Amino acid sequence: MVDLHTHTSASDGALTPKRLIAYAAACNLSAIAVTDHDTVAGLSEAVSAGENCGVRVIPGIELEVEHPRGAFHLLGLGLWRLGSQNTRMLAELQRMRTERNLRIVAAARNAGIPVDYEELVALAGGPVVGRPHFARLLVRKNLAISEQDAFNRYLGDGKRLYVQRERPTLDACLQLIHRAGGRAVLAHPHTLLLSWTQLEQRLRDWKAVGLDGVEAYHSNAPMKTCRRIEALARQNDLMVTAGSDFHGPQRVDRPLGRTCGDTPIDDAFAEPFLEPVTAV
Repeated sequence: MVDLHTHTSASDGALTPKRLIAYAAACNLSAIAVTDHDTVAGLSEAVSAGENCGVRVIPGIELEVEHPRGAFHLLGLGLWRLGSQNTRMLAELQRMRTERNLRIVAAARNAGIPVDYEELVALAGGPVVGRPHFARLLVRKNLAISEQDAFNRYLGDGKRLYVQRERPTLDACLQLIHRAGGRAVLAHPHTLLLSWTQLEQRLRDWKAVGLDGVEAYHSNAPMKTCRRIEALARQNDLMVTAGSDFHGPQRVDRPLGRTCGDTPIDDAFAEPFLEPVTAV
């Protein structure tokens, strides 16, 4: 098995990069893409761990793209040559994220909820603080019974602590991924909240400006939906990938190495990303 969509504690995952790779080895995965949100901070540790335990690590990232509705996330898979220009853009993404986080802290305090940004950073254990960390803190403070409850009551779209952050354009994200020698893959298309007709048109439009593939298979989508997305991708000559969107063993709905319908992810999905592309 392989997995092309995973997260570590460098963003909002529960396991450190080293522990994620050890867990992948224990689950008999041959390759894994580490795709943390807006950061590549965990890649060096993950690659080193993979060399030690025989798991091929594909360097990746997950970026949130500016879009009028739904969630438009883009996976960069095979980032084999990150450079200074990309480092500057990643720093700008962190600025956007930090600005949003501070606004959430301010909203929480205005609502009488005691939240301190320093304790969020400590809870995150890395450079990236996201809404899941706010959710965990609310649970610790007995203000929610679970992380999902925290989203339902406080952090979800339209709730009192929801703050939309500034997001980069699709063009900027595509440039970052391609400069690094990677391929740009649309993550979990079902979260775009588009009709099938709209999605088909968007795939054509996005392919024309540089989209390389589509994550047709995702843990939280029905098999029927995933197969239909795969058909649309192939009609538009786009690569097809599969991932769990693993955040840790506590997310039983997203087991490592498996995708929709608890289906094992075949090794063949990883083959295009195991080596640097020769031209970008």
